[in-house]
Amino acid sequence: MDADSDVVLMVEAVEECTYVRHHPKKIVFVLSAMRHLAEELRARGLTMDYRRLDDPENAGSFHAELEGAVSRYRPERVVITEPGEWRVLEDMRGWKEATGVPVEVRDDDRFLCSRDRFARWADGRDTYRMEHFYRLMRRDTGLLMEADGKPTGGRWNLDAENRRRLPAGDTPPPPARLEPDDTTRSVIDLVRGRFDSHFGSVDGFHFAVTRTDAEAAFEHFVATALPRFGDYQDAMKQDQPTLYHAVVSLYLNVGLLGPMDVCRRVEREYRAGRIPLNAAEGFIRQIIGWREYVRGLYWLKMPDYARTNALDARRSLPEFYWTGETDMNCLRQCITQTRDLAYAHHIQRLMVTGNFALLAGILPEAVCEWYLIVYADAFEWVELPNTHGMALFADGGVLASKPYAASGRYIDRMSDYCRSCRYDPTQATGPDACPFTLLYWDFLDRHRDRLAGNRRMGIVYGALNRMDPERLDAIRAEARRFLDHIAPLRDDAATN
Repeated sequence: MDADSDVVLMVEAVEECTYVRHHPKKIVFVLSAMRHLAEELRARGLTMDYRRLDDPENAGSFHAELEGAVSRYRPERVVITEPGEWRVLEDMRGWKEATGVPVEVRDDDRFLCSRDRFARWADGRDTYRMEHFYRLMRRDTGLLMEADGKPTGGRWNLDAENRRRLPAGDTPPPPARLEPDDTTRSVIDLVRGRFDSHFGSVDGFHFAVTRTDAEAAFEHFVATALPRFGDYQDAMKQDQPTLYHAVVSLYLNVGLLGPMDVCRRVEREYRAGRIPLNAAEGFIRQIIGWREYVRGLYWLKMPDYARTNALDARRSLPEFYWTGETDMNCLRQCITQTRDLAYAHHIQRLMVTGNFALLAGILPEAVCEWYLIVYADAFEWVELPNTHGMALFADGGVLASKPYAASGRYIDRMSDYCRSCRYDPTQATGPDACPFTLLYWDFLDRHRDRLAGNRRMGIVYGALNRMDPERLDAIRAEARRFLDHIAPLRDDAATN
């Protein structure tokens, strides 16, 4: 940017706070980070046109504010970074005509793989598996690679070493907590006053909102939690929301941290012998594997991707997703924590809240909107593929080779949630039956025609085929009664 001629327009757009009813902590995080960045740019001598949410003249949308700025400054061109959501890109396509000024859209440097690069990788493929893309990214970046072109340690993926249950008595370190400064406190007051009816609250806000503080939060993770992250990446524990996770996805997604910076930092820890390989590979896979992959898939398949509903899921989102009031302790733990923190780690999202929605046949559109609302790191490019494709299998296998369906036994194996629950994860029927276990077998039965031929599901369908017919009839009947009570069918839901 040229401080002598450029004007930087930044807009706190009302419509961006309300197109879904975002968690108040997410709104605070984004607005405070924007205001801190504006101050940094002013300090560098750049001319800022900053439109605050509480400015009386704020027009409320990117489109309207850009038209106003073009009228004020009469620029030769408008330069923008490609957005993270399809709906914003669609709006941008009308900006040149609306303003009469050329609009230049540049690649988003918060990512390592451009949309064009991903499209070239995907071209001609019958399937788009993350593992194949991940290996490409390892070679491209050189992360955890040896001089002979082979992966460090001889294996590309150590996911099987990321699945240990947290031992009893193990107390993970708390993540970094940053105290709000005057700017953030001002935003907190603003958001509390305007969005207090949204799910969650601003109370206890502690996220970093500057690059310096985000880097400090990441260094705290490296020093206190990274060495054990690999072992317990998939574990869950009651009243322990973060375990050994980094809690930096929100900083990566808004650009306070760079993906190569954090990956190189983790690789250095491994090369120095301070962390095991499964911790380094597990972390790096999440960044250059999953994060880049889901973003590429989003842009490759949108907008039709969001409208798919391969399993014909048509039930309403249960009310307890908003209240946390349910006898299922795992769901109560994850939803309550999400309400309080605007955070849950990936296994809580995939194998508890997501798994239940999959088993229950909840309308994908409703589930995806919930995920977009409740998490501070949620933007559609990352939320939609992870929820729609991975958690719900609504894309019919574009992203995942099989549904991530699991009974209560999985949750019992990976957590201590079941110990404090009134339900028994080993029981599929009766008053003590775990709803996850009941719905798991009902899900397999309901989708037998579509899924029984999946080679990765042969064992579970073998077990279903051996089930006593009377027991299966009881499962069907109990599942229907349960689902009709908590999640009635939506007659207005489109199917395909």
